[in-house]
Amino acid sequence: MFQQVTKGIKITIKTAYNGTLYRGYIQYYAFSYFVTIKNNSTETVQLTDRFWAIYDSLNQTEFVEGEGVVGQTPILKPKEEYNYTSNCFLLSPMGAMGGKYKMINTDTLENFFVTIPTFQLHTSTSLN
Repeated sequence: MFQQVTKGIKITIKTAYNGTLYRGYIQYYAFSYFVTIKNNSTETVQLTDRFWAIYDSLNQTEFVEGEGVVGQTPILKPKEEYNYTSNCFLLSPMGAMGGKYKMINTDTLENFFVTIPTFQLHTSTSLN
C-alpha cells in the first residue's frame, strides 16, 4: 500500500497484477490500481483533473492527463472519501506510476495540487 497526504487530502493506492493479454501480436502485462481519496481537511474540495506519469521498465514513459477520474469529478466534504479502480497496461513485467490531482476548494475557489504517491507495478514472478 502506498500513501501520501497533501493539504489534508490522503491518497492511498493498492495494486494487483492481472496477468497478460495480447493486442494483435503485442503482449501486455495488465495491472489494476485501487485508489482511495480521503478528505481529512476542514474544507470541501472537488477533484477536477488528473495527471499521471506511467513508467515502464523498458525506459518508456507515458503521460496521461484529463478531466476527473473514471468519468467523474467527485466532491468531498470533510471526512468523506472516494474510491475508484482503474487499469494500466505495460510492455514489461515491471513499472511504476505517480502523478497529481488538481483540486479546487469549493468555498474559496482556490486550485491546488495533491500528490499521488509513486507506486510500483510488478508481476509476482519478478520479485526473485
